[in-house]
Amino acid sequence: MSETPSVCRHLHIHGRVQGVYYRASMVEQALALGVSGWVRNRRDGSVEALVCGPAEAVEELIDWSRQGPAQARVEGVAVAEAEGPPPAGFEQRPTA
Repeated sequence: MSETPSVCRHLHIHGRVQGVYYRASMVEQALALGVSGWVRNRRDGSVEALVCGPAEAVEELIDWSRQGPAQARVEGVAVAEAEGPPPAGFEQRPTA
């Protein structure tokens, strides 16, 4: 049995993504998918996240991030490779 490769991605999500349960929803999605990392609001109104885990699960979370929760209006998601090591668990961090 081969192990699924682990990857880390840095996300920068733009649109109406603050005050719409985006971060809490992302935490729920990440935990359901077994993805580790963090999510936080940015002072410019965007949301930033680091997501790490099996490549397929990370891609699934990135796909989710392009839609977000029902109240969100995502205009764009910039995805970049990120360096590990991945953090344990998935948490909301303070605004940066």
